[in-house]
Amino acid sequence: YDPYHAVFPRIRDKLFGKKTVPADDDALVHVCDLAVSFPRPAPAHGALQAVRGVSFSLRRGEILGIVGESGSGKSVTTSAIPGLLPKTAVWSGSVRYDGQELLGLPLESLRAFRGKKIGMIFQEPGRSYDPLQNMEKVFLETFRNSDPTMTREAARKKAVSLLEEVGLDRVEERLGNFPHQFSGGQLQRIGIALALAQGCELLIADEPTTALDVTIQAQIVSLINRIRDERKISVIFISHDIDLVAGISDRILVMYSGLVMEEGPARDVFASPAHPYTRALLAAAPRFEMHYSRDPLDIISGRVPDPSNPPPACPFAPRCRYAAAVCREALPVLESLSESCNPAGVSAHDNPQSTPHRYRCVFTPEKQI
Repeated sequence: YDPYHAVFPRIRDKLFGKKTVPADDDALVHVCDLAVSFPRPAPAHGALQAVRGVSFSLRRGEILGIVGESGSGKSVTTSAIPGLLPKTAVWSGSVRYDGQELLGLPLESLRAFRGKKIGMIFQEPGRSYDPLQNMEKVFLETFRNSDPTMTREAARKKAVSLLEEVGLDRVEERLGNFPHQFSGGQLQRIGIALALAQGCELLIADEPTTALDVTIQAQIVSLINRIRDERKISVIFISHDIDLVAGISDRILVMYSGLVMEEGPARDVFASPAHPYTRALLAAAPRFEMHYSRDPLDIISGRVPDPSNPPPACPFAPRCRYAAAVCREALPVLESLSESCNPAGVSAHDNPQSTPHRYRCVFTPEKQI
């Protein structure tokens, strides 16, 4: 395994040259043992267990990347923070924002957090807008959610400022346009502006580059990074694209079957991946040198476990090349890597502000040969 070539050359220098944590280590969001399930409608029995005991903290000014294939529980985990879970969801655990518990708050109380403190960027921006409303009216309604007395003139001036901040061109003349008159990348920039409209402290980007071409993807990622730096906000960036997550994140969560399989500073996770699933994701990513090779892409054979009947042991064991009998007997806990197992970059021992590099596997990286 070659960790240097596991990360695309486009973001390699940026990744290994960046600091792993912001200067302020004060936690803005703290999620503890979050579990979310959805009862199955009759005649089916049981429930779909989307999230199964996820815990993490997010510091002020930090970008946390959450990566994993479809069905791993990424979006459900982050939807629980602003209280956007469906009414049928059954949840347990704790979600604290700046010390205040959010899980279980009534809708009226949650509205004080949505938009004003927590902004959301959704995937597939074309589906997020009313096709019969122009953008000026969309912004006016957004502003009046927090300030019902705002005039149309004041709303227009503020909308122009926000749209210029996110890099939309010809803003004045395009406020009267309808959603179908914008490209996917332009709609996503508008979505980012709307998420920032009420001055949020936390920006949750749920697969914001889905269905966009690679050039626009890079522009959106760069925009989110710039906004974090300029506004000093925290960001949760969700994606199944390991390249994008590596290029923007300070810290990484790797999720699979509703569980965190590995977490740690971005450069540690990508330079020295400890869990077989993380290694498999990196190995399956296309690399530039493959253009000159006839070798096929590595694949992860098998399927994600059925969420209505997840295994009691390691969920990745049926697909893991290193799996042994012990892997099918019990679910491993998240263990911190020792210094001897973590040769990459700054460890938590060297930098007390850094979070430890942890993984959920009975085998140390040295034994994954």
